[in-house]
Parts: sequence; C-alpha cells; structure tokens
Amino acid sequence: MLEKENMLKLARVKMPFGKYTGRVLIDLPEEYLLWFEKKGFPSGELGKLTALCLALKIEGLDSVIKPMKTQS
Repeated sequence: MLEKENMLKLARVKMPFGKYTGRVLIDLPEEYLLWFEKKGFPSGELGKLTALCLALKIEGLDSVIKPMKTQS
C-alpha cells in the first residue's frame, strides 16, 4: 500500500467530514487516527488512507510525506 500515488494522496487529500474537516490527511493528529482505529476506519479508500497515515505516524515516517503537500 506504500505506493507513490497513496503517499501523494496522504499529502493532498483533505478530510471530508468530522472534527478535522478540510485538514490534509497527513496533518491529522495521531490521537484522532488512533480513535478511528478503535472505532473503525471509514469505508473505502478513505479508510485505507487513514490506516496508512496512522501506520506512518507510528513509525515516525510522516515527515517523508509532508514535503509532498501542495501549497494552497
């Protein structure tokens, strides 16, 4: 799942709902992602991306993704 396309999506796709609506996925707080892990990740691609985001944050690799963010 650690493909270039998914890494770019983590850096550019925004959270479509909830407390952090509009925040880029890689910028979601780890605590929020851990809550999703406990309650259940969203279905579909968003769930896969948020699970990947959590795994990267746990391993300390989120800093690899952040430079890929587009400037808004």
